[in-house]
Amino acid sequence: MTDTAETRAHYAHCTTIDTRWMDNDAYGHVNNVVYYSFFDTAVNRWLIERGLLDIAGSDAIGLVVETQCRYLSPITFPDRVTAGVRVVHLGRSSVRYELALFRNDDDTAAAVGHFVHVYVDRTSRTSVPIPDGVRHALEGLRSPSSPTSTS
Repeated sequence: MTDTAETRAHYAHCTTIDTRWMDNDAYGHVNNVVYYSFFDTAVNRWLIERGLLDIAGSDAIGLVVETQCRYLSPITFPDRVTAGVRVVHLGRSSVRYELALFRNDDDTAAAVGHFVHVYVDRTSRTSVPIPDGVRHALEGLRSPSSPTSTS
């Protein structure tokens, strides 16, 4: 992630996620672990809605092997979160997503982060190439306006 302000325009896909009452912690804002749930929800929703992931039956599945989040400003209940998703690296068996969380109608990110999926065989858990259909769809998540996108 760069140190420049991340805006919605830097992300190839955005999805909305509502906060829940239970997401707030004793300090009155969404707890840090919930941000990771928002990241996971945004990516997996994208995959499922496009028919690229059958959570019960896909032969190849993506396992998260690395994740990171930078918290820039608080999100609280009852905020509506928009999660921005882009792909910045697409390897043989891995993909690195960069994500941003935007509070309500804010155009500047409240949090930014990334996670890496490594594709493995569901049964053996050995590394496998990203399936062709998934790879093709992930290419569409590369954002040309991203300050850190690579080809």
